[in-house]
Amino acid sequence: MTESRRSFMGEIIAARSMNTLYIIVDVVILTLLAILLLIKKRRLTFLFGVAGGLLYFAVDYGIFYLALGTRQVVGANPAVFLFWLSMSFGFTNFVWIWVWLNRDLYFKEFTLLIVAGWMCSGLLSQNFGGSFQAIEISRGTASYHGVMAAILFVGYAIVCVYNMAVRDQGKRINVLWLLATGIGVQFGWEAALLLCGIRPAGIGPLIVNSLIETNLGVPYIYFIQNEIYKRRREDLSPVQ
Repeated sequence: MTESRRSFMGEIIAARSMNTLYIIVDVVILTLLAILLLIKKRRLTFLFGVAGGLLYFAVDYGIFYLALGTRQVVGANPAVFLFWLSMSFGFTNFVWIWVWLNRDLYFKEFTLLIVAGWMCSGLLSQNFGGSFQAIEISRGTASYHGVMAAILFVGYAIVCVYNMAVRDQGKRINVLWLLATGIGVQFGWEAALLLCGIRPAGIGPLIVNSLIETNLGVPYIYFIQNEIYKRRREDLSPVQ
């Protein structure tokens, strides 16, 4: 096996270079997205997005940065920066997943807002952020991608076994929709970072992260969403 092949399949370095203008623009867009969710009474979606951001922070700062030491941050306070980063991508990713899984009436509009927001933040900061503080971050993956792949396998195995066991075809889970959601959300994020010059050139993180990182949680989120909707509507009113 060649060195380049070992690098691609083993240690994927997910790096980013940005400046603080990116953060400023991103916070404005996040605020707009949150306001729209609340105006349209997508309160469950909003709360799930917040929970996603907190989960990302627990993983990124608590596990990757503190426990494993695989996350590196240069040019910013690690705790503060990773809290913003986690809330930003955690909130948008989980909102996107939620509206796709429940086929929300406005799932196309929310998708467009999220992707366009990522592109706007990236390109504006690249064009006009030269005088702002530069920040560089990186994260190795060799120490945990295997665990992520195992979690992904278990989740989709549960879905496959369920579909094979259920007799009513109408109750079967749309596996292709789950895959489109899980892969598409991470791919959109990774592609926006790559196209805006935030992520260094290279398809390794784009392919591997899109297949594994967000996708691993989608089967579990599907079952969680179904259980919540048995008890609460989107506006948080109880199901009678």
